[in-house]
Amino acid sequence: MTIKLLTIGKTDDAALQNLIDTYVNRLGHYNRFEPEIIPDLKKTKNLSVDQQKTAEGKLILDKLNTSDFVVLLDENGKQFSSEGFSEYIQKRLNSGMKQLIFIIGGPYGFSEELYSRADGKLSLSKMTFSHQMVRLFFVEQLYRAFTILKNEPYHHK
Repeated sequence: MTIKLLTIGKTDDAALQNLIDTYVNRLGHYNRFEPEIIPDLKKTKNLSVDQQKTAEGKLILDKLNTSDFVVLLDENGKQFSSEGFSEYIQKRLNSGMKQLIFIIGGPYGFSEELYSRADGKLSLSKMTFSHQMVRLFFVEQLYRAFTILKNEPYHHK
């Protein structure tokens, strides 16, 4: 199975990107992981919030296959402990699906079309984080999930 992380816009902070890259590289030891950045929309000044969400949603939907299992990182999604998230990942690995895709949307969230397409929603916290920080937190938690599944000492209980 391939796990993908689709995001809107690149990470501007080099130090943050270095940390993200560290965990992306570590994940390669456990599973095929592919981060993919969808470029920010241009000329959004004249777009309403709904128009921007719809345009971003179309860009994201164009990247998806009908067989993909799609999970939106959304503030109203299900929350897990690190152990619970590792169990969630294991169930997806056992299911035989080809691709598990996690999506971090743009600054205003997701379009209704994307919510309709999603198979699940995941929340990392009740707190609000920048979209760039969410990338780091997500890849670290995904790495942690694999170390838990392998009984490696990274995660201390």
